[in-house]
Amino acid sequence: MQIDAIPAFTDNYIWLLSHDGDAIVVDPGDATPVERRLRERGLRLRAVLVTHHHPDHVGGIDHLLQDHRVPVYGPAAEADRIGSISDPLQDGDRVDLLGASFEVLAVPGHTLGHIAYYAPGEPGLLFCGDTLFSAGCGRLFEGTPQQMHASLDRLAGLPPDTRVYCTHEYTLSNLAFARAVEPGNRALAQHLEHVESLRAQQRPSLPSTLQLEREINPFLRVQEPMVAAAVRRWADAHGGPDDPFAALRRWKDGFRG
Repeated sequence: MQIDAIPAFTDNYIWLLSHDGDAIVVDPGDATPVERRLRERGLRLRAVLVTHHHPDHVGGIDHLLQDHRVPVYGPAAEADRIGSISDPLQDGDRVDLLGASFEVLAVPGHTLGHIAYYAPGEPGLLFCGDTLFSAGCGRLFEGTPQQMHASLDRLAGLPPDTRVYCTHEYTLSNLAFARAVEPGNRALAQHLEHVESLRAQQRPSLPSTLQLEREINPFLRVQEPMVAAAVRRWADAHGGPDDPFAALRRWKDGFRG
């Protein structure tokens, strides 16, 4: 299976998965670049996968459906907000497409009904929307810190070589925050240099891997002594919450580099 990033808006990625002339797209917020890529490569669209209801993830679906009669898979809990869903999904469901079997994982936090798609393999593939970012995580628009923490723990428990396909190019700004939290992290410093080189060439910083995220992502490292100490200092200085993950998320919300 070939996986390509289709840039959209200012920092979104729509993921295009293709095999033997067939394709699926994940979170098509804009139909125009998807249609262009399908034509360029002579691909037949077979399905749409959706992680959550935000417009920059679903805004292009209706337009795609005008020319492609395909199923739209998405979170059952948000089906009332994504009218185009034909196949509502819940935690533990499976979707078989392009020769791969995707397990549906409920990962609330960014939104209450947010789901991710995980295909085991060597390596595994994880399409996690706005839950896990490289070196970061999504804002809590609807869920609680406890929900997001549990969702990230669930994703972090997948095999370490799993490739992480999130949907925003936030890596450089996330790494700047991660350096502020854990300035002595050598893996983080090395990855920052790598990402700066990629972005200078206008290349995506994604996909990441879960192994890398465990080494550089402060939201997966809250229990690490250096991260925990930094969060406590910030919370004491800013009147932050007692819960370390909630304090870390609040710190990131106000971080300006």
